[in-house]
Amino acid sequence: MKYVALKDVCKINMGQSPDSSSYNENGEGIPFFQGNADFGERYPVTRVWCNAPTKIAQSEDILISVRAPIGALNYAKEKCCIGRGLAAITPDKSKVSLEFVYWFLKGKNAELKSKGTGSTFKAISKKILEEILIPDVGFDKQHEYAQMLEKIYVIIQTRKQELQKLDELIQSRFVELFGDSIKNPKGWEVVKLSECLERIDNGKSFTCDSNAREGVFPAILKLSAATYGDYRPYENKALLDEKQFVESVEVHRGDLLFTRKNTPDLVGMAAYVFETPEKLMMPDLIFRLVTNERMTPTFLWQLINNREFRPAIQGISGGSAKSMSNISKERLKNIEVICPPISEQKKLEGVLEQVDKSKSKIQKSLQETQLLFDSLMQKYFG
Repeated sequence: MKYVALKDVCKINMGQSPDSSSYNENGEGIPFFQGNADFGERYPVTRVWCNAPTKIAQSEDILISVRAPIGALNYAKEKCCIGRGLAAITPDKSKVSLEFVYWFLKGKNAELKSKGTGSTFKAISKKILEEILIPDVGFDKQHEYAQMLEKIYVIIQTRKQELQKLDELIQSRFVELFGDSIKNPKGWEVVKLSECLERIDNGKSFTCDSNAREGVFPAILKLSAATYGDYRPYENKALLDEKQFVESVEVHRGDLLFTRKNTPDLVGMAAYVFETPEKLMMPDLIFRLVTNERMTPTFLWQLINNREFRPAIQGISGGSAKSMSNISKERLKNIEVICPPISEQKKLEGVLEQVDKSKSKIQKSLQETQLLFDSLMQKYFG
């Protein structure tokens, strides 16, 4: 495949912040986008306008974040001012199509991030963008590639939206049954979590491969297997030696996994295990919470992930906002929780199991579609 430099087929306009006195929120001037924080799914969201712009992007330019996080993309839907966190890329439409360049840059996200420099906030220069190599293919191929990637991407986004709606269904059912988990309008008994736990099991540190296991070879779960509220057994790393398998930290059906260490926004999430393959083990960043007769693991799962309760969980974590946060066993045991009668808690179980079955099917489809998308990106753009 032949390649050309991006600068040979596109104009690259690096952003520059205008004088702060020109900013306003009443619609004077043109929309002003400082960086990735202003991005939406496809188009930026206007919050600020500028009446004395310095660098301007035109409608249908591709906006790319050049400061951390590097590589995020949006389309400009109108004439706008761009700050130093962005660059505007204008394809020469006699050489390349807008959509082809957009998907090409999406495929080069990891490469662009790797070229970022700076001690505090990584950034890429105009020169880096100019010299990135883009496949030199005809318009028929460009349209074929872009249309195929767009079609698959839409499926991926649809699957994610379906999962989000199911999460919202669970949240609404939880509130319907138990009310606000902090304000406690239904007057449930409030106890320390330790009164509802039989024990907390530690995970274990292992030497492992970076790739997921094949077959039933023993593996260690990644932190992401329990981070987002659902158990994801396919998020794992194979052990380098089968003899490393430790039965005491193997995950089983009915386990409640708790992420004791993570970034501040994700620390303290939980995932309930409805089903699991054999010989998958907990890493040392995950606890297993074993409840007693006062609380069902499914109720505790939903309580921990409940949006009203999340600040309380995050509040018992240690660590700074710029580092990984950690929750100790003692702090977790001492947190106060609502404790409805066990008969009330069990009313949640039926809907959770049905929703989990639906989510498992969607997640499998999403995983397969994402793999197809990634393979086509690699095939088209190298």
